[in-house]
Amino acid sequence: MANKFINRLCRHLFILPHAANKKFPSDVLRRIEAAIAVAEKMHAGEIRFAVELNLPVLDIFRKKSAKKRAIEVFSNVHIWDTEKNNGVLIYLLIADRDFEILADRGIHQHVGTAGWERICKHMEAMFKQGKFEAGVLYGIAQISEQLAKHYPANENYTNERLANKNNENELPDAPIVL
Repeated sequence: MANKFINRLCRHLFILPHAANKKFPSDVLRRIEAAIAVAEKMHAGEIRFAVELNLPVLDIFRKKSAKKRAIEVFSNVHIWDTEKNNGVLIYLLIADRDFEILADRGIHQHVGTAGWERICKHMEAMFKQGKFEAGVLYGIAQISEQLAKHYPANENYTNERLANKNNENELPDAPIVL
């Protein structure tokens, strides 16, 4: 158990700052942002992507998991504050080689834990092959399918002004680099 803790601590302390840029250079981040923007035209949901290199040492000593950190990020960037409770976060913690998909209660009630786990399984396989951009883009596409199914764009509006308001972009599309 102590070895596991020491290994994790070392990964977080000694990860090179360029590791995030290597996996997610600025051109990849722009493509992810564009994919989110295009995807959100198909539904009334919100998708955010966040990538974090490592956690502060104190969080390692507190045994903060990627999931707990993802919940903090979810809250801090107000994903839970969408009008229809249909925001979704893809969060990657590079030092832990871990990621989470967190969904607000509105969309989660439709997709459920098993649905998110199916998406995660395919993303994880891509990440293990070093295909980080492809994994994130796959996740965005799959999450968008679920959001379009349960929160279609311009649902039940014949008036164009109201339809556009229904599909209003509530959150920024740009990736969050922590």
